[in-house]
Amino acid sequence: MANRYDKNPFDEEEEVNPFANKSRPTSQASAGPFYMPNPTARMSPLPHEPAGFYNDHTVDIPLGNSQDTKNIERELKAKEAELNRREKELKRREDAAARAGIVLEEKNFPPFFPIIHHDIPKDIPVHLQRLQYMAFASFLGIITCLFWNIISVTAAWIKGEGVGIWLLAVIYFLAGVPGAFLLWYRPLYNAMRTDSALKFGWFFLCYVVHILFCIYAAVAPTFIFKGKSLTGILPAIDLVGNSVVVGIFYFIGFGFFCIEVLVSIYVIQQVYMYFRGSGKEAEMKRQAASGALRAAF
Repeated sequence: MANRYDKNPFDEEEEVNPFANKSRPTSQASAGPFYMPNPTARMSPLPHEPAGFYNDHTVDIPLGNSQDTKNIERELKAKEAELNRREKELKRREDAAARAGIVLEEKNFPPFFPIIHHDIPKDIPVHLQRLQYMAFASFLGIITCLFWNIISVTAAWIKGEGVGIWLLAVIYFLAGVPGAFLLWYRPLYNAMRTDSALKFGWFFLCYVVHILFCIYAAVAPTFIFKGKSLTGILPAIDLVGNSVVVGIFYFIGFGFFCIEVLVSIYVIQQVYMYFRGSGKEAEMKRQAASGALRAAF
């Protein structure tokens, strides 16, 4: 018969606490085999790390005193005052130049290679912008006509018409494009911007010459200029029998010059209507009379 104090083989094994204190005090040892360790017992805490364990290198950032802050503020105020003074000086010079009639213009046209100033929305009054755009279309039209004239005459030269007409076509383009800009388009641009009666008069004089040249080029008779150096109707009829392609080129040039004539007549008509309606005609007559009087004396 088994002893009642024997270990039951079906009981669970006693769990071993690795954190239990294995050294019992004498009072605990005297408790006999039924002593249970205190579950609230803890290990001793780790020693504290030194304050500079993670911060071996410290950086001292000096803080400026109030005197340094005042000096910096004083320097900033002096620079701001200098900038304001320069801005006022520049504004004063611009105003003086504007009163003297000197306009500072930034070159912005053509966009890929700016050589002139051209800004209709900024320079021209709103009620005159449409008319100025029509004049600008007329200026682009004469450029197109003269450029196509070079192409057509080049085709005629290849077909045996001689190099002389090609040289004349190049001269027309090189002289006509800057001439149109300086003689009538730029004066009209300035007249619209400044509302000057004399500039309007110069525009009318040069623009009439422009219209007459376009009419002559559309017909291209054999006198004055060498006949086949301009793509008019007469050279087109003469060349279409020899070469259909060259004849078609000349007929297209004839159409370009006709369109340019119609646009130019419309522009000069509209400008003249504005010129008379705004009273600039009477003003121009007074200015011309006073100029003649000063020249007489």
